[in-house]
Amino acid sequence: MNSNIQTARSRGLRRTAALVAALALALPAIAAAADGTTRMSGVVNLNTADVEQLQLLPGVGQKRAAAIVDVRKTRGGFKSVDELVEVKGVGEAMLERLRPHLTVKGKTTAKRL
Repeated sequence: MNSNIQTARSRGLRRTAALVAALALALPAIAAAADGTTRMSGVVNLNTADVEQLQLLPGVGQKRAAAIVDVRKTRGGFKSVDELVEVKGVGEAMLERLRPHLTVKGKTTAKRL
């Protein structure tokens, strides 16, 4: 009977260890989702990106992406990343968070991690 208890405990410990390992891997993604950020690599060209590509940016959903496209059409494009603050809902703080992921020249290379 003792060996059965030890085997059950051993299985329970392995399951617990597997659960802890899975949570450790998932926590960065959970934290990113909770604070509204998205893990991504590459850059998004403000002058050529479509709504879906703009949504790869942290904190940019469908409405804000559509607003960026509308401002781009109205202005005839962005000459500088700094002009993004002219989009409703984009302030200086958001611009600074997005800046490493933005460009106004070249290709959009952004990918979700």
